[in-house]
Amino acid sequence: MRCEKMSSFIVMDIVREAKKYDDAIHFEIGQPDLAPSDKVKSALHLAIDENRFSYTESHGLLELRELIAADYLARYGVHVKSEQIFLTPGTSGAFLIAYGLSLKASSKLGLSDPSYPCYKNFAHLLDIEPVFMPIGKEDNYELHVEDLKRHKLDALQISSPANPTGNIYSSENLEKLVEYCEKHNIAFISDELYHGLTYEKEANSALEYSEKVFVINGFSKFYCMPGNRLGWIIVPKDKIEDAKIIAQNLFISAPTLSQYGALEAFDSRHLAQVKEEFKKRRDYLYTQLSKIFEIDAKPQGAFYIWANVSKYTDDSFEFARELLSELHIATTPGIDFGTNKTEQYLRFAYTREIDHMREGIDRLKDYLKA
Repeated sequence: MRCEKMSSFIVMDIVREAKKYDDAIHFEIGQPDLAPSDKVKSALHLAIDENRFSYTESHGLLELRELIAADYLARYGVHVKSEQIFLTPGTSGAFLIAYGLSLKASSKLGLSDPSYPCYKNFAHLLDIEPVFMPIGKEDNYELHVEDLKRHKLDALQISSPANPTGNIYSSENLEKLVEYCEKHNIAFISDELYHGLTYEKEANSALEYSEKVFVINGFSKFYCMPGNRLGWIIVPKDKIEDAKIIAQNLFISAPTLSQYGALEAFDSRHLAQVKEEFKKRRDYLYTQLSKIFEIDAKPQGAFYIWANVSKYTDDSFEFARELLSELHIATTPGIDFGTNKTEQYLRFAYTREIDHMREGIDRLKDYLKA
């Protein structure tokens, strides 16, 4: 294992520092402040009352896996067998299953730059080589087949909607990427954690184009259950038995109480309210930040805005520290997400109510004379 190559998240240092200020404005946290539905809370209480404290099978609760399968049929029109679905401790457990099934030591994993930092850290942990491919506003922050042709890859991981940019891969491009990877025996891993949190258009699942892909999702973002640490992975049918072995050895099973709570997570009325609230926040923050910084594109999903701050600095890390110490505004420096011009960017999360964000915007405008 290559633990020495793993990097810590700068944002976690900022989170700790921000706790010193009672009036801190939080744009750094990548978790919803909204609660799950009352039905989820009731299900959790019931599970406690019924002493649901034992392990589940490594797959996870069959009833919950069947609900997930039904959701894929309703949302994407794809048929997934419950046996293909593994419930995991957050999406972190799902990533490890995907990498364990598709890669070995010294294999090459294709990633975009910028991208979610855990991808490369898990790769380093397993002695897998991350191969970074730059993306930017000129290509809507999407990888394309031409990018893949420049490298010899064993697997490709994409996220849509993406962290930190909020972009969504077009249906046409996603299909081409899946087809190319399948033709060239490259494992395709699709992080779809922010599905549901989409605003002008829906995101496509990679499963719409192939049964051989690995699809990862979870209950942390759209379902507002980050602390319950519950994700899932859908594996190809020929990988089910190997996935069982990996799951049993990595974590035995996902958290039992969380699984019982998630049985009520597919609450369409509540989820519609969650989506509408984040859309309002997105619209507010995008409009206001666009008056201060350059925004490459209005985010189509997730709950982040990738803001180019080069008008004010050539070092977004130091700029983030300055904003925190001088204004008590917490943001995430772009360098957490890669090296491709990331020193020019800050990530702003719209995971707090508009009144909270408005105070931060007022401080920014006054400080920067914007």
